[in-house]
Amino acid sequence: MLKYYFRGDFLENYKILIIEDEKKMSTFIQMELNHEGYTTDVEYNGRDGFEKIQNENYDLVLLDIMLPGLNGMEVCRRVRQFSKIPIIMITAKDDVTDKVMGLDIGADDYLTKPFAIEELLARIRVIRRNNNENLNDYKYKVDNLVMDTKTHEVTRDGKLIELTKKEYDLLELLLANKNVVLTRDQLIEKVWGYDYFNDTNVVSVFIRYLRSKVDDGFENKLITTVRGVGYVIKGDKS
Repeated sequence: MLKYYFRGDFLENYKILIIEDEKKMSTFIQMELNHEGYTTDVEYNGRDGFEKIQNENYDLVLLDIMLPGLNGMEVCRRVRQFSKIPIIMITAKDDVTDKVMGLDIGADDYLTKPFAIEELLARIRVIRRNNNENLNDYKYKVDNLVMDTKTHEVTRDGKLIELTKKEYDLLELLLANKNVVLTRDQLIEKVWGYDYFNDTNVVSVFIRYLRSKVDDGFENKLITTVRGVGYVIKGDKS
C-alpha cells in the first residue's frame, strides 16, 4: 500500500541503494528496509553501483568496502566529486584506519558487520532527520510557488496567497509528494479523515478552490488531474 505523508514520513519516496556483494546480506538488508517502507535497489559490485548513483536519484547509499569492480572507498571518493548524497559504509573491517579513511573521503557514517538491523535503521533515521533539518528552512518550492512550513505562508511569484486550513493541508500534501499521483481516497484519509470516505466530491471541490488561488492567472498550471486516478503537482526531481 502506498504510504503518504506531510513532511518526512513518506518512506516509500525515500530511495536507498545497497551496494553489497554478499547476496545473503544484501537480501536481508533489502527485505528489512522494504518492510520499514523504504524503496531499495541492490548492486553487487562497485562499478555497477557507481553507475547507478550517476544515472538515478537516491536519498542514501549503503556501501560495502570490499567490492569487486571498484572497492567502496573508490566508489565513495568518485561520488563525492559530484554529489553530497549521504553514504553509510558497511564493512566487515573493524580497523580504525579504515573508518578514518572512509570518513575522510566523504562517508557520513560507518557500520561494522555483524550489526543489528535496529542499529542500521536508527542511523538511517538520524541521516534523514539531519537532512530534513537542512531543507531550505522547511520550504517547498515548485516553479515560482513557495510554501514556508514554519510561517505557513504560501506565495507565488512573490504574491501572498491566503488559504484556509484545509486548503493549506491539501496543498502541503501535494507538494510533499511532488511527482507522486495521490488518489482521492489517500487525500481524504490524510486531510479530512475516514469520516469523509463516502464523500470523494470534497476533494474535487477543494482542488477547484486551490486552483483558483494557486493557478489562475499563471500560464504554468501546477496542479494536474490524472484522470481516473487522482492529482499531482509536478516539478523537477531535485
